[in-house]
Amino acid sequence: MEFGLYQTLQLLGALGLFLFGMKVMSDALLLLAGHRMRRILAKMTYNKFLGVSMGFLITSVIQSSSATTLMVVSFSNAGLLTLTEAISVIMGANIGTTITAWLITILGFKVSMSVIALPLCGLGFLFTFSKKDQLKNLGSFILGFAVLFIGLQFLKDAMPDINQNPEILEFLNSYADLGFASVLLFLFIGTVLTILVQSSSATMALTLLMTAEGWIPFELGAAMVLGENIGTTITANLAAIVANFQAKRTARAHLIFNLLGVIWVLILFYPFMRMISWLAVQTGSDSPLVSAAAIPVALSLFHTVFNILNTFLLIWFIKPIARLVEWAVPEKIAPVRGIDEPKYLNKRMLKFPETAIATLVSESKHLFENAVFEIVTHAFNIHRDDLRSDIKAKKVIKKTEEDLKVNVRELYLTKVKTIYGAILQFATQAQSSLKLTSIQNNRIMEIKLANRKMVEIIRHTREVNRNIRTYSTKDNPHMKKEYDFYRRLMLTHLRGIFLPIPPDDDSSYNKDLKKLRTKSLEKLTKQNDEIDRLIREDLITTMMASSLVNDFDHLHDLIENLVTVAELLYCRSDILLMPGFPESEETLHVA
Repeated sequence: MEFGLYQTLQLLGALGLFLFGMKVMSDALLLLAGHRMRRILAKMTYNKFLGVSMGFLITSVIQSSSATTLMVVSFSNAGLLTLTEAISVIMGANIGTTITAWLITILGFKVSMSVIALPLCGLGFLFTFSKKDQLKNLGSFILGFAVLFIGLQFLKDAMPDINQNPEILEFLNSYADLGFASVLLFLFIGTVLTILVQSSSATMALTLLMTAEGWIPFELGAAMVLGENIGTTITANLAAIVANFQAKRTARAHLIFNLLGVIWVLILFYPFMRMISWLAVQTGSDSPLVSAAAIPVALSLFHTVFNILNTFLLIWFIKPIARLVEWAVPEKIAPVRGIDEPKYLNKRMLKFPETAIATLVSESKHLFENAVFEIVTHAFNIHRDDLRSDIKAKKVIKKTEEDLKVNVRELYLTKVKTIYGAILQFATQAQSSLKLTSIQNNRIMEIKLANRKMVEIIRHTREVNRNIRTYSTKDNPHMKKEYDFYRRLMLTHLRGIFLPIPPDDDSSYNKDLKKLRTKSLEKLTKQNDEIDRLIREDLITTMMASSLVNDFDHLHDLIENLVTVAELLYCRSDILLMPGFPESEETLHVA
């Protein structure tokens, strides 16, 4: 049978069907277990061995090393994973991808899946009619699984028979008898094929079929597998082109790790092949150097042994690899953004719920620690440097008695309003476009609530600032003393919130915040007795008394809101969200 254009199109169609089945299966698995996998990935990679285990587990479950790697790149971009953690996960993903090769080898070559593939399609299709998302996703997985093996069967049927097309063998033999140069050539072919089809699993299936049909010997099939390990890194590197330097470093680390593995195997190539042949015989199979039928199992064995040994050898060099990558991809300082521009919000972070939430938290913390902190301190006539210093509160208040002439409304309009609106928009997009668990949705609601509380803080601050400016310059010593107390209390409160901010969730910080709230409110409540005394003894006018009482309420709300925002952003507290909170921006009521 002559192999012409029609047969070539059949081969491409079979490959397309295989890839489609793989994609449907992988996407369904991501929907079934992806959120759990991502949560595990974000929380359980602090140890390199644990990171390898997580990479292996996730890739084994979702059946796509590319999906795992893209996930890792996205998490690095959002700051959820450090470079060393990301490298360990990628190492595990390389081992996890060997499961796919065994799946194809055992079910595609040892068992005739085509017999049950069509019934599986029917079963999966029935599940897709379910009203439950889990059953729908399960149905899609079964459909993808069945289509994958139907595609594999078509691939096997579309592969030209060497006996009927001896010219193919003659053509390949001209490139297969070049010694080690042939190994390098087929390594390059494996790399290019994987880049073109963007799936190491598809290239692996083609390689297994080529060796099973007797097109190429075991050694050249192994060379193609090595090429696939290089080609599969291109997906992550392409995704990292538009990402930050952290994501670029992760993608480069993947490439370097796989390149180092290929290099040492090439150095020991022929002894390594003999070892795999020996292992294959020991496991009850024929030698792949003798029988073409034994090559698929031997190639899967080679793929597994190579990735396990490569990980075992290089896991001890994660830090040197990280330093090499840091040198190759230097830290790029982000361009200075305008004071009214978000620093972290990026549409690319809307790919996963975890990255979207991490981005929202980072942007909200940046707003709280910079704009809100600056507005509150200046509104209370306190220099930020003095607040961060060890100078006692009384001395700071005496030192900064001059009016800092801060315009709270202008600062809100220039430094807060636009960013606040962008945070709410980003959060709403995440809630509407991503499949969120109830916990994830509640977390986004907490972040939105924290931002609304920040706006309330600024509104209360503006009201207090007006009277601080008025009575700090008036002659009534009683009013000046009361407002100095308000300033001193706020300085102490701000120090308790901003000076010990932890880099990560910290239970001790949460306890300190609760103590701070109680202590500050107790001090404020005691001062209420002093206001009553001033009114009784006629030491202040009714207008002055009204200002003090109103600002007492504002200060009470400021103390509460500052602690609440800190709890929501830094402690993931279990504060209950009241139903019916408006989703749109709460207008800042200032004249």
